[in-house]
Amino acid sequence: MGRTQLDRHDGRRSIDTAVLSYAAPLAGPDDPDAARATARSVNEYTAELVKNRPDRFGHFAALPLPDVDAALAEAVHALDVLHADGVMVLSNAHGRYPGEEAFEPLWAELDARSAVVLVHPTAPTGAPLPQVPPPLADFPYDTTRAALHMTVRGVLRRYPRVKVILPHAGGFLPYAASRFALAAHLPRTATADAPDTVPEVPAAPEDFVTDLRRFYFDTAISPGPATLPCLLAFAAPDHILYGSDYPMLPEDWSTGFDTALDTHPDWKPGQLHAVNRGNAEHLIPRLAYAP
Repeated sequence: MGRTQLDRHDGRRSIDTAVLSYAAPLAGPDDPDAARATARSVNEYTAELVKNRPDRFGHFAALPLPDVDAALAEAVHALDVLHADGVMVLSNAHGRYPGEEAFEPLWAELDARSAVVLVHPTAPTGAPLPQVPPPLADFPYDTTRAALHMTVRGVLRRYPRVKVILPHAGGFLPYAASRFALAAHLPRTATADAPDTVPEVPAAPEDFVTDLRRFYFDTAISPGPATLPCLLAFAAPDHILYGSDYPMLPEDWSTGFDTALDTHPDWKPGQLHAVNRGNAEHLIPRLAYAP
């Protein structure tokens, strides 16, 4: 477990402080009791790690969605009792996406607390393409899908105090933001799967892009020669955070991504420091410390 990490200063990967998260489904779709139990177990375990080394660790609590009542209860327990630094939800919870109207009570509670929320990708429902495992294409696709769903549903407009992080440079979001902003204004109708309403979208494409830029983005698996410039051109400068994806990648891969981040030729003064540490400190002031 490891994501949205702060300054890379010393040690083998030069990571001083890490925010831990459990980026996997908690249980099968037909076992909500197991999801609740697993969430509580995971959150208590990571809270104990933080308790032992609060200078080295933070944690985002796992929530047992799509059970909204259980997720609300776990969020309150994690934030108030376990002192979690935020919460983590998956890009879809057994096919249910975070922009759904049923999830509004959770967003309202998180907004009231100005919570930090990590939306980690998972596989969408349905069989993956042969020879194309979900992390290869489906994960960035589902990150993008979740973020667009939240945007067309106006989640971050209604709950502006929530800070939502999208891993892996936001999937395809920065690259295709202008296309999404235009396509969002094509005529749409309610469908059998969503018969109630057709969500309102901002009146102009540029306003849709503004809404997309409300998200925060981490750099995990993303400092490539095409991806990083795209992210830097799109995201607000204070909305980019270092991410390692540890331990999901081989360490030499992650070290290569770190090197690419450090040696990117077009950093503005102070920008790399902000990505490595400063922006995350603003999100989680508890973890700020003097160099």
